[in-house]
This record gives sequence, structure tokens and C-alpha cells, in this order.
Amino acid sequence: MLTRNFARRIALPSIVLLQCLHAPAAFAQAPASSKSSPEATHRRPHSTAAAPTVEEARAFIDAAEKRLLDLGTAAQRANWVQENFITDDTEIIAAEANKELDATTTELVAQSLRFGHLQLPSDLARKFLLLKLSSDLPAPRNPAEQEEFARINASLSSDYGKGTYCLHGDKAHCLQLPALERILATSRDPNEQLEAWRGWHSIAAPMRPRYVRMVELANKGAREMGFADAGALWRSKYDMPPDAFAAELDRLWNQVRPLYDALHAHVRAQLRKKYGDAVPADGPIPAHLLGNMWAQQWNNIYDLVAPQGSDPGFDLTEILKAKKIDPQGMVRDGERFFTSLGFDPLPETFWRRSLFTKPADRDVVCHASAWSIDFKTDLRLKMCIEINDESFRTIHHELGHNFYQRAYNHLSPLFQNSANDGFHEAVGDTIALSVTPEYLKQIDFLGAVPPPSGDIGLLMKRALEKVAFLPFGLLIDQWRWKVFSGEVKPADYNKSWWELRRKYQGIAPAVARSESDFDPGAKYHVAANVPYTRYFLAAVLQFQFHRALCRAAGITGPLHRCSIYGNKAAGAKLRKMLEMGQSRPWPEALEALTGEKQMDATAILDYFAPLKQWLDEQNKKDGVKTGW
Repeated sequence: MLTRNFARRIALPSIVLLQCLHAPAAFAQAPASSKSSPEATHRRPHSTAAAPTVEEARAFIDAAEKRLLDLGTAAQRANWVQENFITDDTEIIAAEANKELDATTTELVAQSLRFGHLQLPSDLARKFLLLKLSSDLPAPRNPAEQEEFARINASLSSDYGKGTYCLHGDKAHCLQLPALERILATSRDPNEQLEAWRGWHSIAAPMRPRYVRMVELANKGAREMGFADAGALWRSKYDMPPDAFAAELDRLWNQVRPLYDALHAHVRAQLRKKYGDAVPADGPIPAHLLGNMWAQQWNNIYDLVAPQGSDPGFDLTEILKAKKIDPQGMVRDGERFFTSLGFDPLPETFWRRSLFTKPADRDVVCHASAWSIDFKTDLRLKMCIEINDESFRTIHHELGHNFYQRAYNHLSPLFQNSANDGFHEAVGDTIALSVTPEYLKQIDFLGAVPPPSGDIGLLMKRALEKVAFLPFGLLIDQWRWKVFSGEVKPADYNKSWWELRRKYQGIAPAVARSESDFDPGAKYHVAANVPYTRYFLAAVLQFQFHRALCRAAGITGPLHRCSIYGNKAAGAKLRKMLEMGQSRPWPEALEALTGEKQMDATAILDYFAPLKQWLDEQNKKDGVKTGW
């Protein structure tokens, strides 16, 4: 996703924080009845005091929602300032706001347990479960540990935002992440790429001791809520038992793995032609040669792996530059997509309060994110926009979050979130899938739609972004779940990280790594403690959503050529799902849009079917083996 790096949202333990790629507290889904709720396994014996009533339970949850909404709004404002003006003072202010929110959430969860024996109406039972699951990283109940926990989390995020590396040790040439990313994206000198890669990863090493302590505190908070560890809490948020959810991820990954393996084999063979023996014939690909700091998307090396004779017929980056469109103009284009579907324009305050370009006078967290500050109408985008294809698509993605946030702002606070956290990311990416040649012609970016002869090129470029991401989206939380459970000890953090990257991605570190490094911390979502499985789910759901919306729009033909721009029928279908928020289990929201109750990765296979056929033929022709 992106400069997005897929993500965006600060996972703060609150029912409210809902930014985009930093996604704040996501409420996990709950069953409709308290009878089957996980709460049943975490109840405390009730006291001999008078048993509470359903009316008292509703009064409690109403008061809790108001209290958390007020504190959540204050924390959102503090975090907005801290990410846009990174100083020691703003870091302290944000930590204090988050600490108060954490402490209140922890307190309310503890108080809510007295209602655990009641048979509640389904809406109320769902709210109680969502309250319990509202914190991604619950703070311990001890006040001193709450303060320490908030301080550590704020410092990790700030370290990431302030990360700087000086090329060749020269303080006159110190670069932050966007500049280092550009080197990886545009340079074809492996030595330059290696230094940029190694330099950025060096900023994470100092985080390691604090991260170890953060894990200890997060696990303590999770155990106090009745979970085995923080990872078990994360896996409980999907309207199914944690083990069943883990099995569901395996099922989805196995559906798409043959496509990934075919793409990996082709890319490796083409990189070997460019870089020689630095790229093994049948082993993992060195991470610094794939055009992205985390090797999570490979679209920046399209020129090295593009099919011969499959020119897509246009270069969106060059079109944007030729039209002299500025960052705000790019955002206006994104807004027009949503209004073409029947959504209202963004509020005037959005344009005054958002951040579209990186300031020259201060440090900011450039990671693209969409914010709902007051959970009503104060929507904002924070992004260091570049005039290029990637930022254009990212803007469409981020605005998907903003329009989702506004669609469910009529719901009570505990229901103000996506059906599951993968939905929030998937909606934005679904819209970005409609940035097709047909769409670009409709908005006068192209004079004519390129012929089908360029489709393999278009699909290759999209696969380098979407298909390449799939295993990365899966492995980050695989690593964290093992860390939280204790299966991976602090002494093996880096070793385990690279084992998983090899297993799932077929990627190897650019240079030898050791336990003096902390390479997971060089990824925003690890430093900011944002759960990442949502992005894997989104990578699957966006194609399922896209296929359903194209059907609703009555559009026939190849799925990769479908754009729902301007189609009110598709817009109405999308709006129906968005307005449900998290008020119902996610299978019901999925059915409202797609008519299906199970996540299904076959839409990815449908979308990329012509490319898969081409890859299989090309790999066979070149004698290229899949796997590593």
C-alpha cells in the first residue's frame, strides 16, 4: 500500500482511535450472543452482592462509551500533534493522553466483568465483548507500569519518525526514510542500494531493549484481561476462535501461493540477469534488490522484470508531472472518485487541517494515515505526497478510510470501526483497483485506452505490488505472535525474523545480520505496535470486494480492466456495508457487499489469470524453477 507501506494507524488501546495505516485500537469482532462469547471462558466468580441487571449493564456501557469517546478524542488530538511536530514535549503529551486512555480502558474492562453472567440482548453483548477486545496492547493495571508502557510506546514511534542515516558517515549527507526509499526505488547500483538498506535498518537497533520491555508489559496487561498473551488477544478479534482464525489464514495463503511462487521465480531470474551471482539461481532473493525498503512490494523494479513487448501504454507518474498537478490536486482527484459513486464531498475542515507535504522545518511521521479526530466530521489525511503513480493510488486508498470513518459515524462509539480490521484497509485498496486505464481516460488523464496487448504489462506491475505483498502481510504478525507467546525469545528476535522472511517470502538479508540488530523495528508497524494481519486480509478482501462491485455495476470483461468510477449502483452497495461499521459480525458485512460469508482468495486468481498463464509459460521456457 504504498508509500503506505501498508498501513497506517497507531494501535492505541482505545475503542476510538481510528487512523489509517496507523490504525488505532481496532475492536475485534464479537458473536451476536453472549452465550458463545469468549468472555465465557474469562469470567470471574461474581460476589455475593446484589446481582446486576440488564438495565444496569446498559447504563454501564453507555457511560463507558461516553467516557472513552472523550478520552479517545483527546488522545487523537495529542497523537496528531505528536506525529506532526515531533519533539520531546509532544512525545510526553501524547504519552500522557494515551496513558490516561489505557488506564481508563483497563479499569472499565475490569468493571465490566461483573456483568459477565447476564444473558444480554445481542447488541449489548457485542458491545461488552468489543470493549474487552478494544485494546490492541492493553496496559497493566499497575499505574507505574501504565506510565512506563505509554512512555515506551511513544518513544518507539518517535524513534521511527526521527530515524536518520548519514551516507558514508558524512553528517552533511544525512537522510531520512523517504530519501533512503528513493535510492532503493530508483538506483540500480547494488552498492548504493545496500548502503541505503543497511543505513535505515541501523536506526532500529536502539529500540530493542525497550521493545523487549514493551512485550513484557503488553503480555501482563493481556493476562490481566484473561488472555494467554497479547498475541492471543489479537487473534481473538475475528468472530471466530483464535485457532480457527489462524487456520483461516493458512487456507487463504495456500490458495494464492502458487501465483506468488511463479512471480518470485520470474523476478529472481530477471534480477540474476541484471546482478549476476549476487542473486542465486534457486535461493532467496537479497532484500535490497527489490526496490523497497522491506521488499514488501516490488513495483519499483518493473523495468527490470517487465515482459518484452507488453508496454502498458502510459506512465501515470509522467502524466501527473506533465499536467503539473500539485499534492492537493491529487487529493481532489481522489475525492472526485468517491463523489462519483454518490458519496458527499469531504468537509471543508479536511482541506485546512490535513498534511499533504513534508514540512521543511520539522520532523513528522510521513507514514500515510487517515484520521477521524472526533469520530464525527473532523476527518484528516496525513501524508508526505510525492508526484507519482504510487502516491496517486495511495491517496485513493487513504480516502477509502476517511469515507468509511464518516459512513459509520452515526453508530455508537464501540461500533465505530470496520467489520474487521482487514475491511478498513481493503476498502481503500478496492477503490485503488479501479485506477485503471478506463478510469484515467474518464478523468482526462489519457486520450485513449491502451489496447489489450499491454495487459500483461499492466498485470505484472500490479502483481509486483499486490501479489508480492501477500507473504509479507502474513509474516509480521506470525513473528509477533511467537514473540508474545515466548516461543521466540529476545535472544533470537532477529534470527526468527529472517527465518520467517525466508519461509514465506523467499527473501534473504542484504548482508549478514546478528542479534545486535533489530530489523523488525525498521518497519513502522512494529515500532508503532500496529497489528499487521489486517493488511494480509485486506490484500485478499480487496479483490473479493472488487469482483462483487464490478458485478453490481454490470461490468463485464476482464476483472483487471473494471473501474466502478461513476457507478451509483456500485456506490450504493459499498455504502450499505460501510454504514454497518462493526455493529454486526464481519461475515454479515461481507455478505452485504459480496453475497458471500467466507473470505475467498479466488478473486485474486481471477484477476491475475492471464499473468499466471504467462508466468508459467515463461518460467518453463527459461528453465526456471519455483521455490527456494
